[in-house]
Amino acid sequence: MLILAIDTSAVASAALVADDAPESVIASFSTEDTRTHAEVLVPGIEKLLAGAGLTGNDLDAIVTGVGPGPFTGLRSGIVTARTLAFAWGKPLYGVMSLDAIALEVAESTDAAPAFIIATDARRKEVYWARYSLADGQLPKLLDGPHVGFAGDLPDLPVYGAGAGLYADDVDAVAEFSTRQPEALALGQFALARLESGEQLLDSTPLYLRESDAQVPGPRKRAL
Repeated sequence: MLILAIDTSAVASAALVADDAPESVIASFSTEDTRTHAEVLVPGIEKLLAGAGLTGNDLDAIVTGVGPGPFTGLRSGIVTARTLAFAWGKPLYGVMSLDAIALEVAESTDAAPAFIIATDARRKEVYWARYSLADGQLPKLLDGPHVGFAGDLPDLPVYGAGAGLYADDVDAVAEFSTRQPEALALGQFALARLESGEQLLDSTPLYLRESDAQVPGPRKRAL
């Protein structure tokens, strides 16, 4: 199975993963700029496919991170994934973006049996979810996703960029204190789930907050 994975919940990233590739990875890219998702994503995907000698028709599926994440950035990746899936006639699946970091934690040598993944939600808050591990299994989501203050998180080890930002408030794991969700781990997580016959999400975004942009109310009548 060949998957194009896309995630823009924090940074713009994309990856090609396949079950017959070494460690399931064909190619990937990720930016560090959180403000240029739309500008870099499609050209980056084009380079990924061209570099691998592939086209959209070679894909078996497209996977997109559905957040949680800020409205504008998250929307860029989901809209791109939906457009490519429609244009190429490929199935589209969603994966919660925090699962990408959870998979990396699960593959580390000293992962806690229960832990929190937290990323920056701005406004002095974090997006977070609670996971558990079992030998030889993917991380299991126990609770979340949520948005809230770091100081209110359960008393468990916390992985991800949210932990690094609020290290004074949580039990931050230093090795993962800058980690953001990226498409490579997201695609690997999706590939493992699909191969085991498990269900994935649809592409509905997990904003967790209302958009700051609001439709204006009716104009007040002048007296």
